[in-house]
Formats: sequence, structure tokens, C-alpha cells
Amino acid sequence: MANERLRRAMHRAGLDIASLADASEVSTKTVERWLSGKVPYPRTRYRVAAVLQEDESYLWPEAVNGSSLAGAEMVATYPRRSDVPRHLWMELLRNSERDIDLLAFAGLFLTEEHPDWLPTLAEKARAGARVRILLGDPTGTQLAARDREYRIGGGVSGRVGSVLNHYGRLAPDTVQIRLHDTPLYNSIYRFDDEMIVNVHAYGVLAAFTPVLHLRRTDGSYFSTYVESYERVWASARPADDALESR
Repeated sequence: MANERLRRAMHRAGLDIASLADASEVSTKTVERWLSGKVPYPRTRYRVAAVLQEDESYLWPEAVNGSSLAGAEMVATYPRRSDVPRHLWMELLRNSERDIDLLAFAGLFLTEEHPDWLPTLAEKARAGARVRILLGDPTGTQLAARDREYRIGGGVSGRVGSVLNHYGRLAPDTVQIRLHDTPLYNSIYRFDDEMIVNVHAYGVLAAFTPVLHLRRTDGSYFSTYVESYERVWASARPADDALESR
């Protein structure tokens, strides 16, 4: 069966068979076989996904469901977000080249605790990385519900306002910011093929709930959270109005 997802991704990237073959270090015949339905080896899949700036799970969904390798994706777990080594956040950001995705209600700790977070994010965006930031919509119902859950009298909305002030300094043509009004089961922080997932628990602040450090292999953990992120991104609204009011 022809791989139409791969064909469309090539079209969006402005690449023909010859140029994708050159960028992927394979022959044109190999690319033609991919378009006809042949699935590349894992290392080649990662390279092609990087060239096309797409997720491997989108281009070859049938190839990333190997349950036997799912456990290999789990790099580390932490009982609380505050137990994540402080240097890890900046290390993952500095090593990113393609995709930097954030999903939280606020995630203010990143800008408050890491002075180099914003300039490094801007640098990555200028270098060509796709940077997408999803924050809670201050006008939505979910942020208000989370505030009632925490019983902190508007504190969650205030934190979103503060973090918007920080991210509002970034160039809008390089960093995409949207506001979501979805139930937040997890905060997701993606850095190319690595990801930090902050699991939420009712009534407990995110700083004190478990964290997963994932690295994409051929398992399904990583792909599940990528799919979740994309669903939220598709339903969110641009943050232009909120940023202009700051």
C-alpha cells in the first residue's frame, strides 16, 4: 500500500525523491520503495523523520507499536517533579535541534528557575527548530477548575499571566504559542526524541507528582504522548490577543 503520509510530508517540506534520497543518504530507488509501502530500518526512519520534521509515528505508524521495546523508552522515573535533576531541563533543551514542544497550564518553573531557558529557546528557534508552547487559557473553564481543585484563589491564572509575560518576549515569527482549554492529565515537555512527562494527580500540585523521562525507540509510550500533544495543539487558539494585552 502506498505511503501517502510520506508523500504529503515530502510535498510540505518541498522535497522530491532525489532530494530526500540525498538528505537521507540513500538511493532514489530506496525512497521509491518507501513511497510504495516499504518501511525503513529504525535508524533510517529517525533520519527521514528529522529531515521532514515529522514524527516517525505519523510517517510509519505500523512500525512503532512493538510492545517488546516499549520498556526501553523509559529512561528514568522520579516520584516528584522537584526530584528531576535541575541540569536535565537545560541539557535536553540545548541538545534539541528539531522539535521543542511544551504543554502545561503554566510551567512557570522553567522560566523562573533557569535563567538561560528563554535565550536558549529563542536561539533554537532561530536555528530552525520548531518551537510550540501550549499554556492554559485564562478565559477557559479548565483553568478555573484546576484553581478550585488546588484551592489557591486564582493562583493558577496568575501563573499563566506571569509565564505569558516571559514568553511574550520571544519573536512571534519563530515561536508558536497557543492557549488550550482541555483537561490536563499530564504536562508534556518534548525535546526531539526525548520527553519529560509530569503525571498529574487530583488535588496535588504538579511539582509534587511523578515524572517520566522517555526516549523514543520503537515502543509506544513516546508516540502516545506525541498524539496527545497534537490533539491539544489542534484544539487550542493562538495566544496573540493575550500577548498583546501584556
